[in-house]
Amino acid sequence: MQTILAQFHAAFAAAIKDAFDFDADPAIGLSQNAQFGDYQSNAAMGLAKLVTEKTGQKTNPRQVAEQIRAKLQLGEIATETNIAGPGFINVKLSPTWLSAQVNTIAGDPQFAVPKVSKPQTVVVDYSGVNIAKEMHVGHLRSTIIGDAIANVLERLGHNVIRRNHLGDWGTQFGMLINELLTRFDDLLGKLRAIRESGGSEFKWKGLSDLEEFYRSSKRNFDENPEFQNESRQTVVRLQAGDPDTLEAWKIIVAETRLHYLTVYLTLGVKLNATHEKGESFYNQFLADVVDELKSKGIAIKSDGAVAVFVDGPEKSPLIIQKSDGGYLYGTTDLAAIRYRINEEHADRIIYTHDSRQAQHFSQVFRTADKAGWTHDGQVKLEYAPFGTMLGEDGKPFKTRSGDVVKLKELLDEAEERAAAVVREKNPNLPEEQRKEIAHAVGIGSVKYADLSKDRTSDYVFNWDKMLSFEGNTAPYLQYVYARIQSIFRKSRLAPSPGTPGEGGDEDSSARSENVSGLRDRTLTLPSPGVPGEGKINLESPHELALAKHILRLGEVIELVAKELKPHLLCTYLYELASKFSGFYENCPVNQSEEPVKSSRLALCDVTAKTMAIGLDLLGIEHPDQM
Repeated sequence: MQTILAQFHAAFAAAIKDAFDFDADPAIGLSQNAQFGDYQSNAAMGLAKLVTEKTGQKTNPRQVAEQIRAKLQLGEIATETNIAGPGFINVKLSPTWLSAQVNTIAGDPQFAVPKVSKPQTVVVDYSGVNIAKEMHVGHLRSTIIGDAIANVLERLGHNVIRRNHLGDWGTQFGMLINELLTRFDDLLGKLRAIRESGGSEFKWKGLSDLEEFYRSSKRNFDENPEFQNESRQTVVRLQAGDPDTLEAWKIIVAETRLHYLTVYLTLGVKLNATHEKGESFYNQFLADVVDELKSKGIAIKSDGAVAVFVDGPEKSPLIIQKSDGGYLYGTTDLAAIRYRINEEHADRIIYTHDSRQAQHFSQVFRTADKAGWTHDGQVKLEYAPFGTMLGEDGKPFKTRSGDVVKLKELLDEAEERAAAVVREKNPNLPEEQRKEIAHAVGIGSVKYADLSKDRTSDYVFNWDKMLSFEGNTAPYLQYVYARIQSIFRKSRLAPSPGTPGEGGDEDSSARSENVSGLRDRTLTLPSPGVPGEGKINLESPHELALAKHILRLGEVIELVAKELKPHLLCTYLYELASKFSGFYENCPVNQSEEPVKSSRLALCDVTAKTMAIGLDLLGIEHPDQM
């Protein structure tokens, strides 16, 4: 079904065309004052000048609004239109029409989110972990923002290609492999034994050891010319495909992969090994990229290097090849863009990365445009930057000792803290169920605290706020969802087939399987069906307010896809939970007589399903009990 916004957009666009014989954006949005209406057109403000120029008679915005209103055909969707202020056209939705719409989606709220008419192939580049290093808090925002954006685009029907652009190539691997060679006489034999023994031999600590070796290799590289030369020779052997050096590199990559895939599993994001295409993959294309840019006159020699002066000769260029023949991040990013357009047929490429990389991506995008790869801008290159996670002191979030916070340790602490909160709230829960809820609440709290902020902003990491059951937090939304499930239990009506149930062995087993299988997690939603087969009749103002908000789901999801800002969906869900709370406090459900009881149970059901859609798109679990 079309969103309300889309229906009003079409109706007002037709009215403008009919009134003035030209096309214009009807500028539809929510009414600024609910007293005047539900939706509002601000088109008259901008049209007044155009109408004056066309007719030769001075026309003010209110006169334009009157003419648009006179041509407006809304059918049964509205009960009233009015003009406020200088020319705002407000529309009040019909309660009868609203009831019909909510009943239409009651069986399956997915119907409220229309698929796009022209699906695109969209590459979402996010997470971007570095090999031989553990993930830290700096990877959190890219990973969960990128995953939420990918989920939303998939829900709208686009063909989404997730891409994890690994930092898995370059001089640092010559340094690391050379460092390991100095530590172990038979490096390859040792690494093979480590893999076979699961790390038990040689007191191997896996990735944490590799990180220490990496730091040590960097010191040696900076201080020891002989080690530096040997490392460069190792890089040459690696790039040339020397079998032993290449196998050592593959084992290091595999060891790191064990770490970050586990973190992805804990976070509940969809990235897996099939989504990896790192710097090593694009290495084969770098020389050709440089040659093409040189042949087109886009890249030139400068002080021995090859550079693109996208900002003019006086500004810092994008260097794509160093004087020693080596390549840089920009070269790899350009090769990735060319590959994604030519081979993966991308219509849109989205990057979720730190805002400090703004200049880099700007130069890369404009270089790709100049090279003609984006087909005169038909392929959209979009940068969705994010701010910094800050500590209570307002500085970048770090440990007390000043070290970078490891992401795995942060997530473990989140679950521990959530377990304490859950134990205090509901001490009678079975231990296994408490652990599952603690996982959902802890991980959900960390993710939601991040996703609920405008991604362009910095935000302060605060355990107490994010784990609170009050305010715009994951625990509050999860609690509201669980409250709705408790209404079904108290009504002695089973939830719809496939709807999260009351717990018990079967439900607990299914949930455990879902937690352990997050790597292949899909958006799981309640199946169609309404408890009690009740027809929804909207009479109370609180019922109407809740229904109107439920029907906004599709337009909010479309806005997230356009603006690449998941916090808009978080705000919608928080408002949905707040409106449900207002409905629940003012409209008795199980205490009502029929047919009101069944109607309100059905409204509860569609609210829960709508909330489940939103939380699933954000990658946040929603337990039945809290």
